[in-house]
Amino acid sequence: MTLAVAHDVPLAPLTTLGLGGPARRLARVTRVGELHEALALADGAGERVLVLGGGSNLVVGDAGWPGLVVQLAIDGVRVRLHEGVAVVSAFAGVAWDAFVAQMVDAGLAGVECLSGIPGLVGATPIQNVGAYGQEVADTIVRVRALDRETGEIVTLAPPACRFAYRSSAFKGSARWIVIEVRFRLARDPTSAPIQYPELARALGLAAGGHAPIALVRRTVLALRGSKGMVVDPADPESRSAGSFFVNPVVDAAALTALAARLGPDVAFPRFAAPDGKTKLSAAWLIERAGFAKGYTVGRVGISTKHALALVNRGGATARELLALAREIQDGVRARLGIELDPEPVVI
Repeated sequence: MTLAVAHDVPLAPLTTLGLGGPARRLARVTRVGELHEALALADGAGERVLVLGGGSNLVVGDAGWPGLVVQLAIDGVRVRLHEGVAVVSAFAGVAWDAFVAQMVDAGLAGVECLSGIPGLVGATPIQNVGAYGQEVADTIVRVRALDRETGEIVTLAPPACRFAYRSSAFKGSARWIVIEVRFRLARDPTSAPIQYPELARALGLAAGGHAPIALVRRTVLALRGSKGMVVDPADPESRSAGSFFVNPVVDAAALTALAARLGPDVAFPRFAAPDGKTKLSAAWLIERAGFAKGYTVGRVGISTKHALALVNRGGATARELLALAREIQDGVRARLGIELDPEPVVI
């Protein structure tokens, strides 16, 4: 097997933000054997490895990547039907939204609220991708991953994945490369109870109501599109990495301190979180701290459609984008006492 390796490859076109420098070398792998070969090549040269999926949750620095970029393109979906459920295995290189569309068309419920999210299947367990009341952890039953410490491919059950809010055992770890994800979906053209208020309203439902999964998908795509959260070459407001900050989860002391800063007459969005904590709206905090939609500094800014999306308005550098992110973090901390953590991976 001979692996094709390209040199000095621009990475900006391979990301949704469209910024960042080149990779010293890049290998596109379409089979597991090619992945082993690429890693052996990097190890032999003493190079660091960056695994690249859809580039939708990634900020590449202006200096680029000094080692080998492995672009995962292992494709394929298998569906096994059982009474009432389907077990679906998808390789890491499958486009996520195409996978969701395929499941909805097949009458399989459990991922329809995750429509319109860019990127590949392999990235979804890493971030425990979620939206509109669903997370991939709700339906994942197994993750196959390459363990770089042993060189073996292992199968991890959900407890070993340590799924949490926008996190997992894979996030921030160089040990694991996700190869394949297995889901358990309901054979039902009707959704599970819709609990997310915005989606329920858009569907004309009371909280806890049900809707056809095809309608849920169309509605979610419309909601995300209205916020610039569906990648669209014709929409410059979608030239982002999606939500740039994670909704902060705070303890009782931080919640009390925030309420005191805001005063008794200011209501703010909050949601119950595990362990007695509370999840806050990062978008609300950003706007409350004085950063309105459309706020622009040079060639970067906040989307005119959503306060959580930082956009490249054309020709921007990663340095400019990260400076804006720090400005927002500093402002929210100074004015509201809340720390915002970035959601994308920053290289």
